[in-house]
Amino acid sequence: MARSVPLSRSSHRALASFKMNAATALRARMATSFVARRGFSTTRAQLGSPYHYAEGPRSNIPFNPLTKFFFLRYWAFMITGFGTPFAIAVWQTYKAR
Repeated sequence: MARSVPLSRSSHRALASFKMNAATALRARMATSFVARRGFSTTRAQLGSPYHYAEGPRSNIPFNPLTKFFFLRYWAFMITGFGTPFAIAVWQTYKAR
């Protein structure tokens, strides 16, 4: 009967690392063969579907920047949104207690 020699700590780590890397390599190889067998394909987006929308410039924003008074409405919105906190702060500062 052969007597087994206990592994040193570094040898044990090397063996564990080898087993882990071998398992990872096997899993990676099996995953690629599994994906290769599946029939992935893509289809063109159908514009008649409610889940596919038109693409291109200005198609993903909820307003039309090409209208006549867009510039004025844009700046009115920006000034109102930026100025409101400051106007509230001034009003709170000067109001009677």
